[in-house]
Parts: sequence; structure tokens; C-alpha cells
Amino acid sequence: MKSDRSYSVRQVAARIGVEPSYLSKVERDEQPPPSEQKIRRLAEELDEDVDVLLAMAGKVSEDLRHTIIKRPQLFAEMIRELQDMPDHAVLRLVREVRDGDW
Repeated sequence: MKSDRSYSVRQVAARIGVEPSYLSKVERDEQPPPSEQKIRRLAEELDEDVDVLLAMAGKVSEDLRHTIIKRPQLFAEMIRELQDMPDHAVLRLVREVRDGDW
């Protein structure tokens, strides 16, 4: 995250379209997280990964939700199988799927 003066709670809140007090309350877990759209804007503003911020908010992006809903059993099984695998093994599978000759 950037640490100059243009990244105060007030300035960031204004740029993503929320009240500074709301953003401050979200930081302190006194308010629920903002919508996916606001989280996306916040991720862009802070140069952070949107999926990480969504996960921190207990959310999954809409595009992933739609993908999972199309094949819920398949994705549930896959996620359960992957949950205990080390990151390097999961990344290898992702590369294999992405680069595979189907």
C-alpha cells in the first residue's frame, strides 16, 4: 500500500464513494464490508489484489460465484481436495489446466 498523504482515510473514502466514518468503522469491524464494487475500487486505489480484499471481507467475486453455481458439486469437491495442498502444488495444477492441450 502507498503511504503518502493522498492515502488518508478521508481521501481514499472520497475516491471510492463512501463516507470516511463508514470506512473507519469497517476497519474496526463495526460495520459490514462494502459491496463488491466498492471493494474493487478500493483494491484499485490501494494497488491490492481484489480477490484478496474480497476474501478478507468474506466475499467471493460475482464471476467466480457464477462459475461455481454452474457446477457446484464439481467445484465443492475440487476445493475440498485442494484445501490442504501446499501452494506450489495448487499453482502447478493451475498452470497445467491453463496451459493444457484440451
